[in-house]
Amino acid sequence: MASSVGPEDRVAEARPRLMTRPLLLRFVTVVGSSASFFLLLSVVPVYAQSAPGGGSDKAGLVTGALMLATVAGELMAPWLAARCGYRVMLGAGLLLLGAPALALTVSRSLACIVTVCVVRGLGFAFTLVAGGALTASLIPPERRGEGLALIGVMAGVPSLVCLPLGAWLALHTGYGPVCWAAALIALVSLAAVPGLPGREAASGPPLGIFAGARSGALGRPTAVFAVTAVGAGIVVTFLPLAVAPGNSGVVAAALFMQPAAATASRWFAGRRADRRGAAGLMVPGLVASAAGILVVALTGVPVAVVVGAAVFGVGFGIAQSATITLMYSRVPASGYGTVSALWNVAYDAGMGIGAVGFGTVAGLTGYPWAFVLTAFLMLTALVPARWDLTAARRQRAMGREDQAVAEEGQR
Repeated sequence: MASSVGPEDRVAEARPRLMTRPLLLRFVTVVGSSASFFLLLSVVPVYAQSAPGGGSDKAGLVTGALMLATVAGELMAPWLAARCGYRVMLGAGLLLLGAPALALTVSRSLACIVTVCVVRGLGFAFTLVAGGALTASLIPPERRGEGLALIGVMAGVPSLVCLPLGAWLALHTGYGPVCWAAALIALVSLAAVPGLPGREAASGPPLGIFAGARSGALGRPTAVFAVTAVGAGIVVTFLPLAVAPGNSGVVAAALFMQPAAATASRWFAGRRADRRGAAGLMVPGLVASAAGILVVALTGVPVAVVVGAAVFGVGFGIAQSATITLMYSRVPASGYGTVSALWNVAYDAGMGIGAVGFGTVAGLTGYPWAFVLTAFLMLTALVPARWDLTAARRQRAMGREDQAVAEEGQR
């Protein structure tokens, strides 16, 4: 009897449903945490600087406290999640991200502002690590690249909107309404948490974050992504300073093109990874990122700055999608928290190191040559990227051999 299953049905069977109710609820928490974080990211340093006794050093202090707390929270989150579950950690993160923002409306002391930044940094870290691990458990493995890219889009759009929106609201309405908005967005999104899976997402023996970093399967993609994140930190921090005064429109266009291109390329790379694998995407992503930084080195040519930022964005988006997809595919569900922590630490540490290191180098060489040196430094990550691609190909070949042996034994 002929089969009644047509080609379309077989495609549907091969590609399971991506959009589920828990994933849609997860979208709510992604938007809530991202919007709350980025609304105040550029507002709080100005708030601290304008406070009694404030100054530029106070602005740097609060941003530094925020990022240090975020990295510390990312390192401790897998251990906590293994004991509490991802859902509890995500809820705690949203609470720590939202509630402390209200304290800024009642005190402008530097101690209060720094404390709020530390607590919010921990909360944001918990939402990143626990939320990222929870997301991976909600996405079918066959569509992991596409699903993770979609989550990246859901987190990226609020950052694009809320970063400038927070500064605009603070200028036109004052700091109080911005703080209230940041708090309420995070706290309201808590309503979606009970509909998400609980402790079962973290079942099984946990994978330690340092053990994960030492393993080649996770260490190589982490290193590659950290290097590309160095470029991201440099572009965001120094592009406004490197371009000649009077070209603010060029800077604005470049800083818009970079994240927009990254968001689009991350989506397409995720879909490609599901069909052909993610291992082959790291090298193109890395090369495109370095090429973009090299073009940006022509700081006196407006078109080059915009095009270079866009090319870097394309490469960075590909690297984001490829590395996170590879890392989740190489661990059991109990290791999702470690993967999320490693990837986010690579992101934050790479951006921070890039900003600090580039500033030192640029002081000696000038901005154009500092960009050139950065591009060549990024290309050194081709070594772990090529190693990883070779290891992935070898593993696939061994898998095919094992399958052939098994089939031969069944005959």
